[in-house]
Amino acid sequence: MRWTALPFLALALLPSAAFTAERPNVIVVMTDDQGLGDFSYTGNPVLKTPNFDAFAKDAVRLTDFHVCPMCSPTRGQLLTGLAALRNGSTSVTAGRTFLRPGIPTMADVFAKAGYKTGLFGKWHLGDHYPHRPMDKGFQEAIYHLGWGQLHSTPEFDWPLIDGRYFHNGTEKRYKGHCTDVWFDAAMGWMKERKDKNEPFFVYLPTNAPHAPHIDLEEYIKPYIGKGPAAFFGMIAHLDKRFGDLEKFLADEKLRDNTIVIFMTDNGGTAGVATFNAGLRAGKTTYYDGGHRVPCWIQWPSGKLGQPRDINTPTQNTDLLPTLCDLCGLTQPKGEAADEPYRGVSLAGLLRGTQKELPDRKLVVQYGQIPKKFESCIIWGKWRLVKGEELYDIEADRDQKVNLIDKHADVVKAMRDYYEGWWKGLEPILDDFVPMSIGAKQQPVVELTSGDWEGIYADNTGFVRDAVGGPNGGHWHILVEEPGEYEFTLRRWPEQTKAALGDKYEPSEKSPSNKAKQVTRGFPTIATASIDIAGVKAAAKADPKATGAVITAKLPAGKTKLKAWFTDADGKDLCGAFFVTVRKK
Repeated sequence: MRWTALPFLALALLPSAAFTAERPNVIVVMTDDQGLGDFSYTGNPVLKTPNFDAFAKDAVRLTDFHVCPMCSPTRGQLLTGLAALRNGSTSVTAGRTFLRPGIPTMADVFAKAGYKTGLFGKWHLGDHYPHRPMDKGFQEAIYHLGWGQLHSTPEFDWPLIDGRYFHNGTEKRYKGHCTDVWFDAAMGWMKERKDKNEPFFVYLPTNAPHAPHIDLEEYIKPYIGKGPAAFFGMIAHLDKRFGDLEKFLADEKLRDNTIVIFMTDNGGTAGVATFNAGLRAGKTTYYDGGHRVPCWIQWPSGKLGQPRDINTPTQNTDLLPTLCDLCGLTQPKGEAADEPYRGVSLAGLLRGTQKELPDRKLVVQYGQIPKKFESCIIWGKWRLVKGEELYDIEADRDQKVNLIDKHADVVKAMRDYYEGWWKGLEPILDDFVPMSIGAKQQPVVELTSGDWEGIYADNTGFVRDAVGGPNGGHWHILVEEPGEYEFTLRRWPEQTKAALGDKYEPSEKSPSNKAKQVTRGFPTIATASIDIAGVKAAAKADPKATGAVITAKLPAGKTKLKAWFTDADGKDLCGAFFVTVRKK
């Protein structure tokens, strides 16, 4: 299968001129690591979330709504309407964060239909061309790199307050807490669109309340001694800003004709021990606590009927086709082979013109190395977990009673469905999507260990402890143009100014990171080496310098890059966790 053969021009979309004043604006707000139990609306005995609660009470609520159990796969499914294992973004790291080329995103669809498109917050689908938000349909983008501030490899030591973010690819410093930056920037941009009578699609995925749990004292103080105070404080901050967003829409007379969707990206984390809405387990797991999340939808002038619960099993892949129907956009057209992995429109359910969806089975699956039956299959009230555990969630919400031996017909039907689903994916599961070097769209690329194939090294703790083996891992690369390239290999990020041979202690530590940090320095570093496109090259590595520079002449094409350090005796010490690449 050639994914690049998916023609973007095959999108039969309405032209810009077809836009009318009646077409709704769209806002999708998605918080990070906030589970179904992390709201007072769902029964949390400690948290107070009055603005989220008020929104939920007036919304159509999808109460059996599923995402992936981890960040990037959920984001890829939301934006493409395709299952994670189909669209390519199956993991948060290990070379599996990127969407396959040629797959249109939600932003692409809205932009082609005449909408202005904006992203404010956490992207987490690739930091480099052609995977940045600007490359995926967003005309305005203010975002951070990696999975979050302070502890992710590309945002190593950059704080959540007064941090650095990227505006359409350009690095800038912003004042204030990141949550305020995202909401303020989004509302400012929407005000500009309203003043110019331009329809807009806003994607507002916050990095809060994902760790590190750092927020302003005014939000944390009320929860001290009542549970994970900083985590709850981050949610209280989000609740305040979500209320500000609602007020903004009302004040600007945008509320009636704006579709607002609120959801979260995976199941519970720090709040699970306090309250988990009756669900089992949390983030990363295949029990409902890992992937069953809130999805609340409002559109006052959209004839969605009375606020109510819809108990039909649904998935975040359904939101793209749903928005296409609600906004009058033509569905993106991909290959016929996409169909088993594509979501369906929920517009009829939301408007009350359809009582139920046709019978269907859903698959929840992600993974650094996707494995057969490492999944949850959903069929009505049934959950088949890892192919070996069967639960009836209507009778057993917290999934305590395994019924695998009592319903052979149900198990067979679900396993048979999954066999066909998996078979269609096997040919592409190891077709890694590369990052580009030498592209005019991004002349300088700063690679990090978070994108090494098959290695989980996207946290600063892994860098400090030199996780990844003595010579690290490799990156999947597309050399856009032939020529001479310069590689600067580093042990530590450039902004730390730490020497190759030194240990490096962070200038700011997160209250959530209480474990003792191990920091490994390599004062015997003597040589830096690279291996790419059949070219092997080396240069002296001074342990007192911050980097070592190697130049290599490369042909164009897809390849792999490995970069590492050795001592004077030729012993491999560690991979180059950070490599800056530029075409000379």
